[in-house]
Amino acid sequence: MPATAKKTTSKTTSKAPPKKDAKAAAKPENKLAKLGLHNDMDLALHLPLRYEDETTLMTIAEASMRGLQTVQVEGVVTKCDVQFRPRRQLIVTVGDDTAQLTMRFLNFYGSQQRQLAEGTRVRVRGELRHGFFGAEMVHPQYKVVNEGAPLPDVLTPVYPAGEGLSQAYLRKAIAGAINRLDWSDTLPESMRETLKLAPFEASVRLLHNPPPDVDEHALIERSHPAWIRMKFDELLAQQLSLKRAQAARRAKTSRALPVTGRITEELTRVLPFKLTGAQQRVLEEIRADLRQSFPMQRLLQGDVGSGKTVVAALAAAQAIDSGFQAVLMAPTEILAEQHFRKIAAWMEPLDVGVAWLSGSQKKKEKTEALAHIESGAARLVVGTHALIQDTVQFENLGLVIVDEQHRFGVGQRLALRNKSNKSFSPADAEAATVPHQLMMSATPIPRTLAMTYYADLEVSVIDELPPGRSPIVTRVIDQNRRDEVVERVHAAALEGKQIYWVCPLIEESEALELQTATDTHAALSAALPGLSIGLVHGRMKPVEKQIVMEGFSRGAIHVLVATTVIEVGVDVPNASLMVIEHAERFGLSQLHQLRGRVGRGSAASVCLLMFQGPLGGTAKERLATMRETTDGFEIARRDLDIRGPGEFLGARQSGDAMLRFADLGTDQWLVEKARDTAQALLEHAPDIVDRHLARWLGGREDFLKV
Repeated sequence: MPATAKKTTSKTTSKAPPKKDAKAAAKPENKLAKLGLHNDMDLALHLPLRYEDETTLMTIAEASMRGLQTVQVEGVVTKCDVQFRPRRQLIVTVGDDTAQLTMRFLNFYGSQQRQLAEGTRVRVRGELRHGFFGAEMVHPQYKVVNEGAPLPDVLTPVYPAGEGLSQAYLRKAIAGAINRLDWSDTLPESMRETLKLAPFEASVRLLHNPPPDVDEHALIERSHPAWIRMKFDELLAQQLSLKRAQAARRAKTSRALPVTGRITEELTRVLPFKLTGAQQRVLEEIRADLRQSFPMQRLLQGDVGSGKTVVAALAAAQAIDSGFQAVLMAPTEILAEQHFRKIAAWMEPLDVGVAWLSGSQKKKEKTEALAHIESGAARLVVGTHALIQDTVQFENLGLVIVDEQHRFGVGQRLALRNKSNKSFSPADAEAATVPHQLMMSATPIPRTLAMTYYADLEVSVIDELPPGRSPIVTRVIDQNRRDEVVERVHAAALEGKQIYWVCPLIEESEALELQTATDTHAALSAALPGLSIGLVHGRMKPVEKQIVMEGFSRGAIHVLVATTVIEVGVDVPNASLMVIEHAERFGLSQLHQLRGRVGRGSAASVCLLMFQGPLGGTAKERLATMRETTDGFEIARRDLDIRGPGEFLGARQSGDAMLRFADLGTDQWLVEKARDTAQALLEHAPDIVDRHLARWLGGREDFLKV
């Protein structure tokens, strides 16, 4: 084909689809789909954010006496023109028998000027204030009405809306859906009465169109019986789905890993420390799960420094003793390599092959590692996201361990869990692709959150720190005292201590005005000429990071300037001072993780949180919490109170907010009721379970099954 013909074809194919896509995207139904509204029930459950009271009218004179508040008046347009001073704006004067009101539009269309011609009767709603020319409203809502037009007899709902979706369109679409729906209640009447819940249909209708005499405070606070029903049904759907996922998992088969033999015994013997009581307890829970012929799905949570890694290593030893492979995946290369070095040092003297796999490996190293994994020569594999690549095949994978599991997406965790095993026959394929799974998190999850979002998991908690750990004193310091902090760092280094200095960004950001790691490294190097100052951040090559981290670990570097790449996994017992710059910019969980890098030895440790004032309310709460407690579970509880469940859940719920209506801070009592009801329905009324899940989750139920 001639080159010119190729060019023409290329142009045609590259330009045509965007036009088509733009047209499709402009359709209202596609805009509804973007909001997750695909059917009538989705629309009915798209509940209002707030309400506007259009059920009453005031005269303009009455409204003028009310002060600064939202009011609704009606009158006739007496003047409408465009003014150009001090800027172009549409000025409309409306009058009734009592007074006049000015409507001011700074942004307007020509059609508005025609619509608001003199003599037109309009109903106007907005915040009335007194300007230079008397009573006025800026950009009020208005509509053209006939004299004597009836007022609404219900409050007007205001819905969450996407770009290009007007409230009028949403109200019409939702009203249509409500009139078409099958309103059969998914809860039997006897159960509903026992639970003291309002009927479903009546609740939905009231929330979309509440009467004017409704308890407005209860409506806004979501404590009205209609809201309670919505919250309960939502929580019930979640509990049903999670419990059904748990039952489905237990129905699958997995290879039992019953042996705690030579590797387990020798590893326990050579460990340079004794397990705490909490570690022994959770290890027994895990061992009991591994002996079962259905897949373990256990979440191991423990505070920073509580010793989760050694528990994971002993779980892997049980898999290896039972004749299977184990794999440990961590979210960052620094953390994964820290695990590899520590566990390999324990395992390799016991003749256990340990393989390392990461995205930064050279081709030859990666090829060798892949061969060892596939042949089974590597009994334990440690790595990053590289483990989920198609080229990675296990001989007989028995146990998957995922560290900091909330940092991985659903698809990534599934991809690792579903790795095939070469040695099984097709008849064993199902068992071969469902290894046991242990997930670890150093972000403690409050009980209510675990009960709600992890109802399908067994949860083990290490609630005891190893002996000999030093307490960490936390101080909050204004950025203006930076010179004092530098002096303190200098004094600590001269005493033989090592220091972390953490910064939020790598490069300059004028918008945030944050001190950057590279600038801080240069400034500290100049201010502390006799000390060795290291720098580590996420954009460095892995080899460069490794050299710096090794230098810090062996004491050759006094001060390590770092970004949050050191948040988890870094273990240097001699580091006893941490400075966190712009601490107000970090989340509470992240601050706690960072602080956990010190206090890992016997020396008294200090964490200095430097902040840039003035502080907002949330930032003040976070810093106060850090100063008051080092208990990760208490910090997690307060974090939940401050910002809701969001980041605790990570990618498990990404893309589909599981709880739109229930609030775990105020609705704990409903969680317990929903959990008990879910169990009863699953045992005695499976048909109700199907109908309830179809109503509330539609096709999203599979999202939970990881």
